Amino acid sequence: MAGLNVSIAFFFLVLGTCEALRRLSKRLLAPGLLGCLAAELLRMLLEIGPWGGLGPDVVLTLLFLLFAVHTACADGAAANPTISLQEFLLFEHGPVATVAKLLAQCVGAGLGWALTKLYWSWELTQLHLIQNLMASECSSSIHTSPHLGALVEAACSFFFHLVLLRVRRSPAVCRVPVLAATVTFLTYVAVPATGAFFNPALAAASTFLCAGSSLRDYIQVYWLGPLTGMLAALLLYQGNIPRFFQKNLLYGQKSKYKIPKARVTHAEDGEQRQKGKGEKSNPVPKSHSSETSL
Repeated sequence: MAGLNVSIAFFFLVLGTCEALRRLSKRLLAPGLLGCLAAELLRMLLEIGPWGGLGPDVVLTLLFLLFAVHTACADGAAANPTISLQEFLLFEHGPVATVAKLLAQCVGAGLGWALTKLYWSWELTQLHLIQNLMASECSSSIHTSPHLGALVEAACSFFFHLVLLRVRRSPAVCRVPVLAATVTFLTYVAVPATGAFFNPALAAASTFLCAGSSLRDYIQVYWLGPLTGMLAALLLYQGNIPRFFQKNLLYGQKSKYKIPKARVTHAEDGEQRQKGKGEKSNPVPKSHSSETSL
């Protein structure tokens, strides 16, 4: 119980620190690119920081809480390279802003992982002591073949982005719990196979340096897998990828306006109408009533 209290306290400490730094960055940094960088960096710190020292029976509950809280206060930051690339493909952000987001996410993930290892080094609980010993000789999170692992990560990314595309315009009161529940469910299903990252930056900071798999396997599972899943979800939802194709490749576009069908008239009616028009245009002169009498 003491270890759980310490982990929860660390969670709120990270949350409060990131929120304070985010508000400070809004005042100090000019709006636009620098503000975007700060938001992505701070959210990535919040994403990866609280993962230290939590058992599997607590992770899912705290994951739902974590994702719900920092999605509600993310201020538009994605903390996931596949989300930033999806926004780029939808023409929501340009190439410069997208590259800046990706760099900020990588830096934030690295700093977050360093913060987590520093937190373990304090050894506030016995679990932290074990995690600290395991961190120096960590093992790969891929517990299946690379091809199957890439398929699992692609499936997780596919369902996540499909839900994200469906609810991204919805009010926060609906969007936040739906996304948090989706991430929690996908994590529960896919953890035994790959660790259920479906976030290239988070996976690169957490497991790329661990022994047991090659760099090629890590790239295939944790980068190519989520990217493929995102592209498949976008293609299925939109029918095309707007940045590459303007034409809808999957769904036929229906016209919003209905063209009324022409009424077929009988030939006799047409002749009568034409005759009637002729009578009006060329009226027959009236004959004199009678000759004047002598």
